[in-house]
Amino acid sequence: MSRYRPPRPKGSPYITPEGEARLRQELHELWKRERPVVTAAVQAAAANGDRSENGDYIYGKKRLREIDSRVRFLRKRLDELTVVTTPPSDPNKVYFGAKVDLEDFEGQSHHWHLVGHDEFDVGAGKLSCDSPLGRALLGRPLDAEIEVQSPSGVKVWTIISISYQHLQG
Repeated sequence: MSRYRPPRPKGSPYITPEGEARLRQELHELWKRERPVVTAAVQAAAANGDRSENGDYIYGKKRLREIDSRVRFLRKRLDELTVVTTPPSDPNKVYFGAKVDLEDFEGQSHHWHLVGHDEFDVGAGKLSCDSPLGRALLGRPLDAEIEVQSPSGVKVWTIISISYQHLQG
């Protein structure tokens, strides 16, 4: 059995201004704050002599590789992202950045903010536009019924409101 795993499909290149700010903050924290501290710790550990059994040195080098990998990813990802700051021309359909209220078959209301996959957080009501429900919502008008296949069967929702007010000012 091989260890090969195919690469993940690329996510949508869109992000909200808040999501971009969060990624830039993470990049700043890693590059300007955490990396210099870890580098100094590695230098101090290296000065102690034998590096083969020096836990501080081994852990520090591992952490530097993790930081550098994440920094490379963030820089590349931020370069390819498009920040969405304006509402779409047709505000009566669901597009990226929409705040959507859905009603399920049992009459329960669900509130979602359609965001990019770099910033989704289901617990906070942020739904990735690349998720099955997110893809099903894109381009759909108000009062449309959405059907999505889930592990427990087909789920049906109705769009009861669409809002882009948070993008207008």
